[in-house]
Amino acid sequence: MARLPKLAVFDLDYTLWPFWVDTHVDPPFHKGSDGTVRDRRGQNVRLYPEVPEVLERLRGLGVPIAAASRTGEIDGANQLLELFDLVRYFCHREIYPGSKVTHFERLRHKTGLPFSQMIFFDDEKRNIVDVGQLGTEWCDLHSRPEWNESANPNSGVRDIRKGPHWALRSGPADKPQLRPSSERESARRFQVHL
Repeated sequence: MARLPKLAVFDLDYTLWPFWVDTHVDPPFHKGSDGTVRDRRGQNVRLYPEVPEVLERLRGLGVPIAAASRTGEIDGANQLLELFDLVRYFCHREIYPGSKVTHFERLRHKTGLPFSQMIFFDDEKRNIVDVGQLGTEWCDLHSRPEWNESANPNSGVRDIRKGPHWALRSGPADKPQLRPSSERESARRFQVHL
């Protein structure tokens, strides 16, 4: 049986949604009667389309989920998690400016888990490098130009790399799958098929 992480940690901006909550949108947010989330100016805000399915799959596998974001717009980020009905997935939320190392040290203290049993999803190389040095497994989500706040999230392909031996490609036609580059790697690395 595949070894799963004991904690999956997600960044927020350009990881769960295609914008920076502190610069690209204008809090506070509200949800219309049609279920659409909008900012103060009436601009639609949305998640990446695969996010609810990925979080639900991890929860179904029994993997606890945490958020680690360095945004300065703490209230807005938390409000979006509530309006998108994602707060139910997160057992811990570390949302404040500063190094992701601090976020992970607090998560380790709260959970008692070693860094090596956590997996981290983020789009920023600096965060991946910092957290990777702690011994945490990681998934580097590559933002594409077409994945910005004004584009169709279903266009193009979103690439995700996990460590040096993993690759995930998801597009509108296929379901995301994280696969090791070889069978030998599958025995040593987390296997997360989402």
